[in-house]
Order: sequence, then C-alpha cells, then structure tokens
Amino acid sequence: MKAREGSDMETIRAARQEDAWGMAHVSVDSWRTTYTGIVPADYLDQLSLSSRAQGWLAIVEARQSFTFVAENEQGKIVGLVSGGPGRGEDAYQGELYAIYLLQDYQGMGLGTRLIKILAEHLLKAGIQSMFLWALTENPACRFYEALGGQPFKTQQIEIGGADLQEVAYGWSDLSRLFVR
Repeated sequence: MKAREGSDMETIRAARQEDAWGMAHVSVDSWRTTYTGIVPADYLDQLSLSSRAQGWLAIVEARQSFTFVAENEQGKIVGLVSGGPGRGEDAYQGELYAIYLLQDYQGMGLGTRLIKILAEHLLKAGIQSMFLWALTENPACRFYEALGGQPFKTQQIEIGGADLQEVAYGWSDLSRLFVR
C-alpha cells in the first residue's frame, strides 16, 4: 500500500533509545528492497535485525550525530536519517551517514523532509556543507541530484564479496536546500 501523496501525515522527531528495533527494521528492509540484484543475495539474507538494532542504539546513546525517525499515523517507524560531522572529506564539514525509507514511503516527499531536518540541525551546529556516499547503482542517486547534490568522487568498495562502486555527492551550501 502506498503512503499518501505528499507524506505530510508522517511525524519526524529525534530518535530515542526505544526506536532502535524500528530503525533496524527500516534499515534492513531498505537494504533488501534497494540492493536486490546489486548486492549479493546471501549478504542481504544474512542482515541481522539484532545487530542493526544494537548499532542504532549505540548511535542514539552516543549523541554524537543528529538522528531522526519518521513515524506513520500508527506510530510505526517508516524512515530515518542520521548525520553529523564529516568523516574524511575535507571539502565538506558534515556528512549524511544514513537515510532509509520503507519502500511504500518513497517518492512522496518524506526523504526530502528528512534531509532538510538534518540540514537544519547541521546549520544550527555551524556545519555549512555536507556529503554522502551511495552505491552508484542505487536509484536514490537521482533523488540526491534532484536535491542539488553534486557528484564529486567515486571509489571501489567490497560488500558480500562483490566489488561495487560508490559515488560521493556533496552540497557545498546547505542553506540552498531551503530555496528549492
């Protein structure tokens, strides 16, 4: 079932410790729906909700990033975004570490809302620019480009025994996200 047009019925709020399992479900489900046919099936099959939940719990508890969840009207987590200080790209102060949406909630504006709330918090923290890494075959690359992300670098990575290529997208001025 598709989410409502515009996706304004979803609530976005700061992630809490008790969200870890919901966040794990969204991230694992997103990997499995997005990367089928790109990432080896046995790798996708072995993704663990338990280990992902532990990872998200550690991120939320550490409070070293901005992490937000999107809930539907029933209170189910349907998306998330996490970002903070950049890790390794000197030209960009901030980094979008992860963004995940359940498939039924994609293409409705919720991803844009998640990125904008992250950008708003990065700007308030004095972080003016941001980048992210995405697999080049990820359909979301078109979304990042539509939001003004500029591809600036590629690299090879290995996932589940497969050699894949990632592309980095950058926003040199996060305030421009709010004039679109």
